[in-house]
Amino acid sequence: MEIKKPAIAGTVESSDALVSVEPGDGRIELTLTSSVMNQYGRQIKETVLETLKRLGVDSVKINVVDKGALDCTLKARVECAVFRSCDASEKNIPWGGVIQ
Repeated sequence: MEIKKPAIAGTVESSDALVSVEPGDGRIELTLTSSVMNQYGRQIKETVLETLKRLGVDSVKINVVDKGALDCTLKARVECAVFRSCDASEKNIPWGGVIQ
């Protein structure tokens, strides 16, 4: 998928994550801030990058502000932000089929 415009998903509430994406310059630029960085930073990064890979995104600037979100929440927030940035409508979004 191609990131066409900036988009965000999520909140900065406890146990959630705020994910913002914008068009990149041919690579994935990940900025990660987390309240649990010391304990789970590597796992959060891996989850975000794997989700982008499954979505076919290889050029993006992505910023994640994590407040202790579970992996399933991170995947959902990344997926939602990417779909919003691509102007995908509800009719052509493969919810539940892309992310495993």
